[in-house]
Amino acid sequence: MSGNRFRYGVWHDGPDPLAPPYDVRAAVDEVGERVLGGESLRNALRDLIRRGPRDGRGLDDLRARAQRMRRDALRRGNLDGAVTRARQLLDQALAAERDELRGREDPFRETVLDNLPRSTSRAIEELSGYDWASAEARDLYQRILDGLRSEVVEQRFAGLRDALRGQDPAADARLARMIADLNDLLGRHARGEDTDDAFQRFMDKHGDLFPERPGNVEELIDSLARRAAAAQRLLRSLSPQQREELSRLMDRALGDALRAQLAELTDSLRSLRPHLGWGRGERLRGTDDLGYGDAAAALGEIGELDELLEQLGQDHPGATLDDVDVEAVERRLGRDAADDVRRLRELERELRRQGWVTRDDEGLTLSPKALRRLGHTALARVFDDLGGKRHGEHDLRDAGAAGDLIGSSRRWRFGDEQPLDVVRTIGNAVRRRAGQGGGSLPVALEPEDFEVAETERRASAVVALCVDLSYSMFADGRWGPMKQTALALSHLVETRFPQDSLQIVGFGRHAMSLSQGELAGIEPDLVQGTNLQHALKLAGRHLRRHPGAEPVVLVVTDGEPTAHLEADGEAFFTWPTTPETVRLTVREVDQLTRYGATLNLFMLGEDPGLRRFVDAVAQRSGGRVFSPDVGELGRYVVDDYVRSRRGRRPS
Repeated sequence: MSGNRFRYGVWHDGPDPLAPPYDVRAAVDEVGERVLGGESLRNALRDLIRRGPRDGRGLDDLRARAQRMRRDALRRGNLDGAVTRARQLLDQALAAERDELRGREDPFRETVLDNLPRSTSRAIEELSGYDWASAEARDLYQRILDGLRSEVVEQRFAGLRDALRGQDPAADARLARMIADLNDLLGRHARGEDTDDAFQRFMDKHGDLFPERPGNVEELIDSLARRAAAAQRLLRSLSPQQREELSRLMDRALGDALRAQLAELTDSLRSLRPHLGWGRGERLRGTDDLGYGDAAAALGEIGELDELLEQLGQDHPGATLDDVDVEAVERRLGRDAADDVRRLRELERELRRQGWVTRDDEGLTLSPKALRRLGHTALARVFDDLGGKRHGEHDLRDAGAAGDLIGSSRRWRFGDEQPLDVVRTIGNAVRRRAGQGGGSLPVALEPEDFEVAETERRASAVVALCVDLSYSMFADGRWGPMKQTALALSHLVETRFPQDSLQIVGFGRHAMSLSQGELAGIEPDLVQGTNLQHALKLAGRHLRRHPGAEPVVLVVTDGEPTAHLEADGEAFFTWPTTPETVRLTVREVDQLTRYGATLNLFMLGEDPGLRRFVDAVAQRSGGRVFSPDVGELGRYVVDDYVRSRRGRRPS
């Protein structure tokens, strides 16, 4: 329409609806980079949410903001402001009364004033029946009671601000009916009765006193309990003397009936929401004297921020982003913070929906799909290091008919059983015929025209990769390359040599077989010990489960053996190593050698004891020793695996 005018500007109402969604694969790759760098898998996944993906804000940013707001709230002022204000009004009232009595002869009133207790609350109690001579003094005294009463009730019920101005018997009666109905509703709820209808009747009758408009009884309890808990924390935050002063003032201001109703309400709310820190106090500092309502509001804010800090910390077992109260985040930290939580929730949901992560009792972990991508990344890094080698150089070619087509062909030789390459064969015949001056059909085939499609027969291998998990591997920066190497080899076997069987064996003081997921998630252990004997024993069991395959054992370690298994299955550790540990380890080497296994060792570091040991093992087993830089470990291991699997067991 020609008359329409439009204005454009920055979007402020929640997340940008046109913003691209998080790149979930990029988030998975970010986690993978950190895992391949040596970090814990669970820590990397947790930090993805805590720190946020690249160019995004995470839970740590929101937690830091909540901590700043908590510090600001603690500096808001002095919690004893209600008593201080009452003292000031009382002093004004007494001064006005003495001015009124100065021209009179009234020894009784003067005696009462002269003998008032120093305690503000006790002085106000003694003056409850006093016949004020000054109208101004009487008004000031009543302001103490009315003001505190209003503050207490307004703090507990946000919608009663206008209903309690002055002493209105009708407002007092309505307040009493509302609290009585509320106590009855909460009592039914606590007994497990169905309160949906009762809640609706309560809101129809008293809903204007609850501007937050709770949608059900649970929301009503949440709102009231937070306010009541803040009031209790206010009392707990005062010194014993201050607490007594304020309590006595409140008792006097509320009166017996209202005080009893509020006490019953507080007890009900405390039993329904016991986790709100009812008995916790805080030390607030500041130059301003906070009134009762402001002091309780500050403590209520601190209490809610404490809950948010716990939720945003995600430290307890089984914590999820669904634990975060988004409404509380928006209420305390702002709309943009709530939008950040929603985006992180969506990221986690999308990671789970697309099958990249799963959740167990300990939190998020990578799915098999993500582990395959992680392995692919690790292998790609290794192949980058191979620096221009043709991958085909590592594969085995022979004349067997069984195998995979590799896209090339060669001239047929007598005895070949490979499939015929029809296109190239006919092409050879046509070119030969053209060269001889003939062009008519049909084309006659000669023996020299025939070409066969080349295939590769992949030798089936059974491989055990034994990786050192001792703490020195982590301390010396070898943990990440070790993981990358093992994951790369695992992915290579899975995708290019599926007929091979790979078992990863990790060894520290004990050895254990590791799946791809367990390897990605494993963390360094402070327990000392390098039990290569146990690792080779597990490797031997794996080899013997595949008797027809080429046996290959690859060992990655940075220290000589310092532990072995005793007859009872317990690990024995000592440093420096003992002849018994070396003897038992060499016995496993001999058994693998007799079985026909290729045993190659990758030595990290320059430990003289390790050098002597691996040289002796290599000489004894006929294997090889490599001393790669830690950054080239993956290239060495993958290249050696491909070469070793081409061997043949002696018959």
